[in-house]
Amino acid sequence: MPPPKTAAALVIGNELLSGKVEEANVHVLARALRTLGIELRRVVMVLDDIDVIAREVKQLSESHDWLFTSGGVGPTHDDVTVHAVARAFGANVIEDPTLASMLREHYQERCTDGHLQMALVPEGASLEAHDSIRWPTIRIGNTWLLPGVPEIFRMKLAVVIDRLAGGVGFVSRAVFTKMDEGDLKALLDRVVERFPDVGVGSYPKWQDPTYKTKLTFDGRDPRRVDAARDAFIALLPEGEPQRVE
Repeated sequence: MPPPKTAAALVIGNELLSGKVEEANVHVLARALRTLGIELRRVVMVLDDIDVIAREVKQLSESHDWLFTSGGVGPTHDDVTVHAVARAFGANVIEDPTLASMLREHYQERCTDGHLQMALVPEGASLEAHDSIRWPTIRIGNTWLLPGVPEIFRMKLAVVIDRLAGGVGFVSRAVFTKMDEGDLKALLDRVVERFPDVGVGSYPKWQDPTYKTKLTFDGRDPRRVDAARDAFIALLPEGEPQRVE
């Protein structure tokens, strides 16, 4: 099986770094990418600064198969993502006639220059449409420009899932025990050595009467994932595990 495609996320917004708004999109993106067999390798959060965004877009787009930006695509002064992405790709910023027409139709006589700012795209970008949402998503090269508003971000993920479908998705299994991580380490080391192609995670839980540690087993080959999980369970003492998912 070939290695999974890789992805990075660039999260943009002064409001996030100042703590005014809680970031809510990376978790949703990561889960969606897992179903596509794409591994989210890096997440970067930056201010609304064209130079900084452009530098990160260039670096991340060149070092990953896919890049997803979140934020900075609205109509106000701090929405600079389109210009920054264009700079990263050495492209001009142009008004897309399709987007401009859609905006004029939607806003009618209320349409302003601010609204039409949302028709700007990097030259050479494509508009990726989906039946589930009215507004298309901008993509240039391997970079997708997604909004920062969580509700709209989730809706626009539909086009990403549609366009990037076809890979072998990840599967995950979980085992819950009342053992401490320190007691589990030697057992986990044996499983990790035997199954290097399976990702093994250990997550302690405080103040839960049902378990102390959750162990996860992840990979794209269900048989190998199940084998790693079962090998771990076989090493546990009597009375364990508490449950398996």
